Amino acid sequence: MLQPEQVIHNRYQLKQKLGQTAGRQTWLAEDISVANAAVIVKLLAFGDEVQWDDVKLFEREAQVLRQLAHPQIPKYRDSFSIDDRLLWFGLVQDYIPGSSLKQLLAQGTRYTEQQVRQIAADILHVLTYLHELSPPVLHRDIKPSNLICGEGDHIYLVDFGAVQDRAAREGATFTVVGTYGYAPIEQFSGRAVAASDLYALGATLIHLLTGISPSELPQKDLRIQFADRVSLTPRFVQWIDKLAEPDVAKRFQTARQALEALRADSRISPDDKSVARSPSTSQYSELEPSKERSLTPPYNSRIELNQTADELLITIPGASLWNLLMLIPIAIALIVFVPIVTQTIALMTIEFTHILFFLLIVLAISGGVYWELLPTFVQFNRSQFSIYKRRFGFTMTTISGSTADIEDVFHTMKTFRNGKSTCDKRVVTIQTYRGEYFFAKGMSRDECSWLVDAIQSWLDLR
Repeated sequence: MLQPEQVIHNRYQLKQKLGQTAGRQTWLAEDISVANAAVIVKLLAFGDEVQWDDVKLFEREAQVLRQLAHPQIPKYRDSFSIDDRLLWFGLVQDYIPGSSLKQLLAQGTRYTEQQVRQIAADILHVLTYLHELSPPVLHRDIKPSNLICGEGDHIYLVDFGAVQDRAAREGATFTVVGTYGYAPIEQFSGRAVAASDLYALGATLIHLLTGISPSELPQKDLRIQFADRVSLTPRFVQWIDKLAEPDVAKRFQTARQALEALRADSRISPDDKSVARSPSTSQYSELEPSKERSLTPPYNSRIELNQTADELLITIPGASLWNLLMLIPIAIALIVFVPIVTQTIALMTIEFTHILFFLLIVLAISGGVYWELLPTFVQFNRSQFSIYKRRFGFTMTTISGSTADIEDVFHTMKTFRNGKSTCDKRVVTIQTYRGEYFFAKGMSRDECSWLVDAIQSWLDLR
């Protein structure tokens, strides 16, 4: 049995046992080869209670930690084995003075939205570093006990005992690890991916905000129900919901993506008096009378906007009649070209494939001009949004997606290429976690601002 003040590996003097589970011990120790150097020593005893899979995980943890260099991950120092009647494997890391978030929760600490935002940003920085390594490193056990609040309130990610140094490949499985309540479904089937760590982070943030372990909170369709227990800005609730989305395909896919979405939301004050509501108490039907009418666009605009409680429809006219002038050169080319083609075919002086190629170019240009003349429709309802045109009575959908995926709507300048030249035009952009979609190309700043305000208001993003 290991005892305090005992020196192991001729170097590490054990001071205080910090934790113990079957076959594992964690000690606060002193590295006597370095003056006043406090370290953490993790020990694994190979015996009846420890299987080869445990040893493999322990060795993988040591191997991965050797490669890591991040200020919020305790630095790897050493690994060793001791054959003293019982084979011990040891792993040594720097000691981070502080308390785990689990300890702070147990002491009654309750976290504000601003504090949780900062914790989320800290961990997302670490996860961005880990996930963008080659191969990526997955922690697989993010939870309050593995997050240390250290000096300056910086959050450190510790305990890489469940680490996986590559993402799950199609058809491959890995050792199943994780903590119930924090690990997502796909991880318990041995198929953890980068987004699995994001789910664990989301569940951890829910624990910090509610003070209740996510395993003890009610669920609906596997989704943790917490919004009715907190007073947060609606957008922050939506952001956490996307982190803790049960369906991995609908979750944020990367830590960088989640961090950028959090930053984009930072302009909204956590002191906002609008309190988030749970999905079951949504007030979609309680729209103000002003939302039940056709809104007037800016002066001299031809855009039409109509909205009800259940639908928002924007009609953006195509290019003006002046753009028909673009067809004149094409018409002239066709008038001149047809007789030439007829005569050429008769004389067989040019191959037919060349003629066909030229005709296709003319038709493509004509089709492009005609497409620009068609009005664009942007439609939102409570389940999906779509951007489309109608041609010859048929709807031609160019973009569609889920309304729940929308993170932001804004207008910005976008560069378009026309042959070798480029031009900048203002557009309205719909941002989702899957990507960005734009419309209203070339509209005025006032028109774009008006559209953004109307859409954000209808979607309740403001």
